[in-house]
Amino acid sequence: MSSALDGEPVPPDLFASRRRRFLAGRGGVVASAVSGVVVIGGLAAVFWLAPGGATVRYFFFNPHFMWQAFVGDPSKGFYSVGLGLLTNLWIFAVAEALVLVCGMLIASARLSQSPVLLPFRLLSTAYTDVFRGIPILLVILMIGFGLPELNLGYVSNQSPAVYGCAALVVSYSAYVAEVYRAGVLSIPHGQLLASRSLGLSHGATMRRVILPQAVRTVIPPLLNDLISLQKDTALVSVLGAIETTRAAQIYSSTVFNFSGYAVAAILFLLLTIPMTRFTDHLIARDRARRLAGA
Repeated sequence: MSSALDGEPVPPDLFASRRRRFLAGRGGVVASAVSGVVVIGGLAAVFWLAPGGATVRYFFFNPHFMWQAFVGDPSKGFYSVGLGLLTNLWIFAVAEALVLVCGMLIASARLSQSPVLLPFRLLSTAYTDVFRGIPILLVILMIGFGLPELNLGYVSNQSPAVYGCAALVVSYSAYVAEVYRAGVLSIPHGQLLASRSLGLSHGATMRRVILPQAVRTVIPPLLNDLISLQKDTALVSVLGAIETTRAAQIYSSTVFNFSGYAVAAILFLLLTIPMTRFTDHLIARDRARRLAGA
């Protein structure tokens, strides 16, 4: 093939190579689509044709019971699974804000170099070790049933949802603090030395040099922790808080059908999948930025 582009002849194999890349890319898309259809279709066939498939569909995925569980009917003794999600949302929103702040304070204490802050450094280290080692469910039970017994007035007269939120903050602050600390320690030590050689104080170096770079590093793992936090709001149901999971449990014990659990699972998926995809996008963008010069 011979044509001219800006007065210069086009190499004969230019369009051929482009055509090959296009066909190869289209072939990959077709192969992915076919494999996805085969896998999903196979799973659906197993679920549909299994000996107990009809029973599972009736007790877990019955459209009538799923809708009834979603809207609820207090006059019949069960709550709305859909409205219960509002409790999960406010617990998540409050816990998320507190966890980000508390985690930063704990990480700052662990990273401190001043001898005056040695007790805080030791306490923060012990805090992260303890609450990363205790299962979150046990922390919820200890706080939810322990604080009311202390008879501390206002502190001991809160709702189960508040105690569950406090327990999530206590547990996740330990994890987030380590994420912050890892992000700060990932910055080359030479940048710290260069900043101090320019006359910046330790605080100014952290604010203007280290933290802006560390934030970009810790955002993806932080979002992963927040996704887990969103799911773990369901654990406050063990204290009796009426949230999505607890509402589904009450519904199943009232009508003897478990479709409410499927509704709760779908609602959590609607919340977590967008966050997961956003996290993947940030990870891919960060990776592309880091490899831009490679």
